[in-house]
Amino acid sequence: MPTLSPSLKPALRIAAWLVAALVALLVLAVGTALVLYPAPYVWRTFVWMDADVDDRLRFPAREVAARPGASELPAAPAPERVRAAFAAALPGENMDAWLAARKTLGFVVLQHGRVVFKGYYNGHGREERATSFSVAKSFLSTLVAAAAEDGLLGLDEPITKRLPELAARDARFERFTLRHLMDMRTGIAYRETGLPNGDDAKTYCWPDLRALALQHTQVAAEPGPGWLYNNYHPLLMGLVLERATGMPVAKYLEQRLWQPAGMAAGASWSLDSEASGFEKLESGVNARVLDYARFGELMRMQGVAADGCRVLREDTVQALTGPERAMDLSALRPGLHYRLFWWGRRDAQWGDAFHAQGNHGQFIFVAPAHGVVIARNGREWGVPPAEWLTLFARMAHELGRTARSGP
Repeated sequence: MPTLSPSLKPALRIAAWLVAALVALLVLAVGTALVLYPAPYVWRTFVWMDADVDDRLRFPAREVAARPGASELPAAPAPERVRAAFAAALPGENMDAWLAARKTLGFVVLQHGRVVFKGYYNGHGREERATSFSVAKSFLSTLVAAAAEDGLLGLDEPITKRLPELAARDARFERFTLRHLMDMRTGIAYRETGLPNGDDAKTYCWPDLRALALQHTQVAAEPGPGWLYNNYHPLLMGLVLERATGMPVAKYLEQRLWQPAGMAAGASWSLDSEASGFEKLESGVNARVLDYARFGELMRMQGVAADGCRVLREDTVQALTGPERAMDLSALRPGLHYRLFWWGRRDAQWGDAFHAQGNHGQFIFVAPAHGVVIARNGREWGVPPAEWLTLFARMAHELGRTARSGP
């Protein structure tokens, strides 16, 4: 049996000590976390760690049924025109290779309500669901606006009207309205300090998000002037919607939006846990890329579904997606604004647009002037969000131009 060189023995002892020290630190960290936090939360943050698109397979979910007998959007395939629009936006790049290399899963383009391109990459299939991350916030705000249409709530009512537990803890919550929540302007504290202590981790992984939102939120500032992206807001807004409608948010999505809009396939909304059964309102809508695009088309058409049925009032869609009363975020990106969980951009060169956006590059991009909707879902961002939005805007502009110049 070979013997170790004497010169190696000290190095091996140091390595062993380091491994033992790391194991001890990990055990101490996990033990401390278990004292402070629920065991499922500790498991999720230490084992699952950062969010990824496969989390839709880890969390339980509530199903959202398609409308019986619903049909797909009409198709008018024009892949070469779409690829030419991409080439005009990114000269010298092959669209399919570029999308695949940037971890895209699905890429669907609509123009005037017809599917002109659909592409699936990196093993993703047409009927497979992709998760949405914060795109879910735009679904949520659209449901809240629908509930307001139906007289179930008002956007300017205080959140404590539906959630009196907050006022019992701190009377200052009475100053916050539903509109403040969806505009990200409440003044509720939000601190990102990494796993497992940060609010990003808590609002994503906590096994009882109702309790987290009602018991752990803290008032840090007055509502109104400041803008802070805050994942406690959709949790509170989901609680309000649940109480106002008397049903789970996913069920209201099914009855008020998914089926009336004629979605041809089912979806789901991830839950915090089986025991709690509360939708992960900051994320967690899971659907086909085709149906994300169809949601964008519903908004482009000002609330009218493909079959001509009105699902939302025109003024409701305008209130959600228009620039009026929106928070000006031009300091972050030229022309950018935010309102009611929807993003928008004023763009004199390529045309105004609005969009929903989620972690790892989930997008529903709508360019009304060009009749274009682009849905992209991915495993990773691939490129920064601003580059995706510029690509979408240029492609939409080119598709609009070639449609006008065509026969």
